[in-house]
Amino acid sequence: MNWYLEVLKKYAVFGGRARRREYWSFALFNVLISIVLAIIDYVTGTFRPAGGMGLLGTLYGLAVLIPSIAVSVRRLHDTDRSGWWLLIGLIPIIGAIILLIFVLKDSQPGENQYGSNPKASTL
Repeated sequence: MNWYLEVLKKYAVFGGRARRREYWSFALFNVLISIVLAIIDYVTGTFRPAGGMGLLGTLYGLAVLIPSIAVSVRRLHDTDRSGWWLLIGLIPIIGAIILLIFVLKDSQPGENQYGSNPKASTL
């Protein structure tokens, strides 16, 4: 939960680096919260099957859009890639696979052009 809150504290910080743990913890909590909100939307009748989302899910998605992009950019920085690589995800299927490989890779050891290794400071 701390990693999730840490990403929210860095709401629009696109500089620096993010560890795998920070990225994947944020992703996990996003999925769990989205599932709970979808259930609440369904029970309250605000879920729209045509759109695949309800009112609460849509509001939550908009609220975490910028932090999600920011942590993704910082994760790419951690593997010594520019945040612009995030745009490769716009290519159907292949782009998503390439991005998945990038975010699964371990941190680049030591410093890179985006800052010092966040893993080294927490060990």
